[in-house]
Amino acid sequence: MFTDIVDFTGVTEKHNPRELVELLDTCFKAFDTIISKYKLEKIKTIGDSYLCAGGLPTTNTSHARDIVCAGIEIQEFMREHKCQRIKEGKVPVEMRLGIHTGPVVAGIVGAKKFAYDIWGETVNTASRIEHSGEAGKVNISAATYARIKNNFICTSRGQVEIKHNKFIEMYFIDSSIDAI
Repeated sequence: MFTDIVDFTGVTEKHNPRELVELLDTCFKAFDTIISKYKLEKIKTIGDSYLCAGGLPTTNTSHARDIVCAGIEIQEFMREHKCQRIKEGKVPVEMRLGIHTGPVVAGIVGAKKFAYDIWGETVNTASRIEHSGEAGKVNISAATYARIKNNFICTSRGQVEIKHNKFIEMYFIDSSIDAI
C-alpha cells in the first residue's frame, strides 16, 4: 500500500516547516497504529508518502484483506483529520491510497542506516495505482480484488492508464461486507 497527500507541494507553500513536520507526524503515527492492528509491515516514509506491506516478513494468507482493512481505516482517519483541521482554521489535506498484490523482493542493503525495504514490479504498480486514485478512496488492482472480492463491495473503474500507455484494471473499495 502506498499513500500520498494530495497536492503536497501546495500544502508546503501554506505551512512553515514545523507545521509540516507536525502534520506528517500526526498522520504517520496514526497510520503506524492502524497497520500494527493488522500486523502489516511499515516499510518507509518518503516525504509525504507512506509505504507498508502485508504478508512479510512472515507469510500469511490474510494479507490482502488486512491491508484493505487498514486502507479503509487510514482513509477514515484522514476524513476525521480533515474535519478537525477545518474546525481549527487550518488547510485541509486529503490522501490518495493505492493497493496492489503480488510478489516482492525484501531485504536490508547498504552499510549505513540499515533499513528493511521492498522492491519489484508489485511495488511500482502499487505506487502507480495510488497516483491514479482519487482522494479519500481506497483504490485497488484487479489482483487485490481477486483476493478480497468476497469480503468487500467494490466498484470497478475499468482499465485505467497508469504510465506510458500501460493500463491496469482497478476498483474502489465501497465497504466491507461485514459492515453491512
